Amino acid sequence: MTLTLYNTLTRRQEPFTTVEPGKVKMYYCGVTVYDFCHLGHARACIVWDVVRRYLQFIGYEVRYVQNFTDIDDKILNRSRQEHSSMEEVADRFIKAYFEDMARLGIKEADEYPRATHTMNGIQRLIHELEHKGYAYPADGDVYYAVRQFSEYGKLSRRKLEDLQVGASDRVQVKDPEYQKKKDPFDFALWKAARPGEPAWKSPWGEGRPGWHIECSAMVRDRLGETIDIHAGGEDLIFPHHENEIAQSEAVTGKPLALYWMHNGMVKVDGEKMSKSLGNFTTIRDLLNRGVEPMAVRLLVLMAQYRTPIDFTDEAIADKTNAWHTLKEGLLFGYEYGEKLGWQMETASLIPEIVERFQASVNDDFNFPGGLTVLFELAKELRREGNIIVHQGKTATPAEELKKQWQTLVTLAEVLGLEAKLELETSPSGGLSDAEIETKIQQRQQARQAKNFAEGDRIRDELLAQGITLIDSRDGTRWHRN
Repeated sequence: MTLTLYNTLTRRQEPFTTVEPGKVKMYYCGVTVYDFCHLGHARACIVWDVVRRYLQFIGYEVRYVQNFTDIDDKILNRSRQEHSSMEEVADRFIKAYFEDMARLGIKEADEYPRATHTMNGIQRLIHELEHKGYAYPADGDVYYAVRQFSEYGKLSRRKLEDLQVGASDRVQVKDPEYQKKKDPFDFALWKAARPGEPAWKSPWGEGRPGWHIECSAMVRDRLGETIDIHAGGEDLIFPHHENEIAQSEAVTGKPLALYWMHNGMVKVDGEKMSKSLGNFTTIRDLLNRGVEPMAVRLLVLMAQYRTPIDFTDEAIADKTNAWHTLKEGLLFGYEYGEKLGWQMETASLIPEIVERFQASVNDDFNFPGGLTVLFELAKELRREGNIIVHQGKTATPAEELKKQWQTLVTLAEVLGLEAKLELETSPSGGLSDAEIETKIQQRQQARQAKNFAEGDRIRDELLAQGITLIDSRDGTRWHRN
């Protein structure tokens, strides 16, 4: 079963191979931090979180980098409105970003570079572009000479002659920036300082970088000249990702990324989300009104990642019901495991079910197909739970039920779907017994996957809360200190 994925660059589905065998270098164009994250961000971050999780599940060592754009006109406008600084605005919304993503169960990236922390790399790249004849200074600005890069448009399939049609209606020839350009399609790599705006020293005078050069520099600084996956929303294909390719490949002569992947957009009740329409919905607004985070994940994952999705009240209600079905299966072991005499040793999975799951997801990250396998398991465990409740026992062997449950829990975790036990905590206010068992199960899964760092982290987390783990051939025992 070979993983294949759709490559926006080639417009076809291709077998997945990496620059370095067994390792994946992945970059996701993150958020511009001037406001709270919205549903579009939720979709993108969930999709690429699960892509990363799945690559790790099938054995890849993944280095996942996600940037923050922390210098931008929108950030500066917000800082003026609030009579604060650009840095204060960026820091506040970066903090909010992590809060919102934690609620959605999104794992943190390996690194979060910020544009303002990458000035040396940005200026170095601009200097190299200038030296190679792809950039030119103009009265404190620096522009990229688009026509110098013969492959411009290869990602978006746009041709300059087509873009030129009607351009005169859109371009304000009296605009100072337009006057500086040698060609209307050239774009800014460096912008001369404006009064009242943050600025950095450079060989071209004080100023700040253009948006596109920031990502090119951050990819190069953190991951190297060629990466495996460059991801983002489809709205970034042109001009942002097209310009990244032009900048990076003009300097290195190498592909910036082997695979370009893009998630589809989000609508709300059939319309594009916007503040002017009054349907702009932030993640925290959605969750604060009682929508379950795992229902949001299901809404995202039950759609093919490249297609548009529509957030409606009906869709949320449907996925909430679906989550409750899955949740019953995920909680089966905690509710009935002791009655069935289970010993919580290393997880034992059902190979045939894992193979079915992988066969689906290996087809261009077909998460809906993978979820079909999970729902089949969850419904079967729910049926068994009802039998136990009403008859006190079940004819299905306990060992078979344990394998089904452990397979479900393991595959659900690959999709970031985890059920939390809604039980009373211990008298001391710490973790309940069931919550401790959940942590132990997660640690066992991490160790089985050879993710010993995660296993050690869970052990240390429990120790900090007064719970000591004792590993033996018979499994893991624990006691409160």
